[in-house]
Amino acid sequence: MRRGGDAPVSPRKTVTGSSAATPILDWKHPRVLGFTAEIRDVGAGAERAFLITAHRFIAARVRPVYALNETQPASTTLGLERGSCSQRLALLEAVARGYGIATRVRGLLVDGRFWHPRFPRLRALIPRQVVLAWPEFLLGDQWVPVSELYGDLGTLQVGGRFTNTGGETLFDAIARTAVDWDGSTCSSCDLSGHVLTDLGYFDSRDDLFGKHGQTLCLPIRIPADLMMSR
Repeated sequence: MRRGGDAPVSPRKTVTGSSAATPILDWKHPRVLGFTAEIRDVGAGAERAFLITAHRFIAARVRPVYALNETQPASTTLGLERGSCSQRLALLEAVARGYGIATRVRGLLVDGRFWHPRFPRLRALIPRQVVLAWPEFLLGDQWVPVSELYGDLGTLQVGGRFTNTGGETLFDAIARTAVDWDGSTCSSCDLSGHVLTDLGYFDSRDDLFGKHGQTLCLPIRIPADLMMSR
């Protein structure tokens, strides 16, 4: 993976994650608790099966939009019934924590040009660099990235590459194809060329954005959000 600069990153082994509620992952909110109960009611069973069911519920319930407010609470995303890829991933994390599954995130600084194919007429509004929080879930004694929720990357790569065009987002793509940020598949699914810096691991996305900030400052983010979410 390409890495920008020489800043040290948080090693994976020192970040323990948590199932605690946070301002973003507010799983104790009645709206999120009710949603988690709905998923339980379908008889999801084991932890991985529960997460897959939760992912499918979110994909069906929360409409994908492009948005830049990384600190939006999961309960707000659920209430609006729309959210960015990152906001929907945060909702998945919140539901996981509410089920008792610890989560953490890997921070990636991604080249903004990665999103150009999706918004060919709005490229001027896309930030040059985007801080991406990529979740991991503690299943048993193993941390499983969200990209391997439906299977290992080697198996998933047969689904064809993620093009970042049309209606499919990264959140949706993990169900059918390898989303490979490390170049481990050596295939067309390799997205490592879009990664500028590996920011390391964080106990929560709150910690990641608290340290590295959001992609855009508030005065710019609000009008950009209004334009991109359309």
